Amino acid sequence: MLALSYIIVVLYSLCIFLLFLYSVANFNLLLNYLKSKKKADNTVQFNLSNPDEIPFVTIQLPIFNEKYVVERLLSTIAQMDYPRNRLEVQVLDDSTDDSVIETKRLIENLAQSGLDIQHITRIDRTGFKAGALKEGLVHAKGEFIAIFDADFVPQKNWLYQTIPYFKNPKIGVVQTRWGHLNRDYSLLTKIQAFALDAHFTLEQVGRNSQKHFINFNGTAGIWRKACILDAGNWESDTLTEDLDLSYRAQLKQWEFKYLENVVTPAELPAIISAARSQQFRWNKGGAENFSKNTRRLLLSKTIGFKTKVHGILHLLNSSMFLAIFMMAVLSVPVLYIKNEFAAFAKIMDMLLFFVITSLLFFISYWATYKSIHGGGFNNFIRYCKLFFTFYTIAMGFSFHNSIAVLEGLRGKKSAFIRTPKLNIEERKEQWKQNVYLSPVLSKNVIVEGLLALYFIFAIYSAFLLNDFSLLALHLMLFIGFGFVFIQSIQRNK
Repeated sequence: MLALSYIIVVLYSLCIFLLFLYSVANFNLLLNYLKSKKKADNTVQFNLSNPDEIPFVTIQLPIFNEKYVVERLLSTIAQMDYPRNRLEVQVLDDSTDDSVIETKRLIENLAQSGLDIQHITRIDRTGFKAGALKEGLVHAKGEFIAIFDADFVPQKNWLYQTIPYFKNPKIGVVQTRWGHLNRDYSLLTKIQAFALDAHFTLEQVGRNSQKHFINFNGTAGIWRKACILDAGNWESDTLTEDLDLSYRAQLKQWEFKYLENVVTPAELPAIISAARSQQFRWNKGGAENFSKNTRRLLLSKTIGFKTKVHGILHLLNSSMFLAIFMMAVLSVPVLYIKNEFAAFAKIMDMLLFFVITSLLFFISYWATYKSIHGGGFNNFIRYCKLFFTFYTIAMGFSFHNSIAVLEGLRGKKSAFIRTPKLNIEERKEQWKQNVYLSPVLSKNVIVEGLLALYFIFAIYSAFLLNDFSLLALHLMLFIGFGFVFIQSIQRNK
């Protein structure tokens, strides 16, 4: 029993310490972010008022069964402010339903208006999104390739805000920040927006400002075609082909340019099943990329030590959910071990690291929240509520995301499951009739319900043992797993 107790305590402590190290690296990104605000951007740029400097651009729109958003997407792209003789649009349509008919009709109408637009379909979906992008690239006339997913609504002057930076021949990618059309639709969309805002400010700017590796986010960015080809083209052996190609390109010495002030609005998954699908793909893909690209990163002789450290932690990002989940589950037996064996009386000192970890994240996220929403007492109070809500619900997703990470690390392959697009910008209920929503309840949901009960037992244990050192943590875990469980079983209600 004592030997098992030592194993549990060591694993518990290791998980907390790993999370602490990750938070320290995240805080370093905050310092980088704040430093970047004091620097002037002296990047050379094309003068697009000179017709001779306007490059040819191909816009790729990879879509799959997007009947609810395709018209909005095509209408937005058709209104792009850019010379028509220097622009082509490729609609990479892998649809398997009747939406392909409506898409074809919309494209034909736009072509009659003078827009150079092609409807590219495939017999099979080999390679999924990566395969579609790769096939489109074969026919692309543009020197630069802009990519938008179906739920994005770029600003009319988007190309004029991004293309100029490619005058620097070393730049292979220009990425913009995502905005959120339906940020305030529900609690779920609010916390997704909160997390994404932190990524698109703190992480992307924090890394890019110091020439550390960042990632193209799959959409709302532009590639130099030569960069894609030099890096080995799109590959479909991971679920996050964007992260994979990003690392291969930067290992080839291509530079990425991140534009925090150029915002590209998009729709957030508004229901739990869609969010679960997206989270699973992102986290499994992140783990797959850790397995695929870490060795290449470590063995590179052209990458600095600090960039390697941040790169490894970047690739380990999704794996932090595994540490969170293990720490959470082990915290209950740790509570009993601490009260059973005097030798472990000081084990709760490890909690100090978790408190510091939470504090570092709290400070870092506040700085980025303030950059978007502004400071002041009222905004700070709103931030506090949102931060602790996000923190709690993120813990509730830890089991689901840990399964994704484990599948990715052990090389289990799965299909690219698209996130259903609902076209929700206001509080409307039409999405309930969305034909793309899956009626199947994930088996993970049952486990999440059991975990909510497990942490009710943990809360009971605090009173049973008269030890309240972990009560706040267990209360957050109960609420987090309970929220995810209830939302998941309700699904479309």
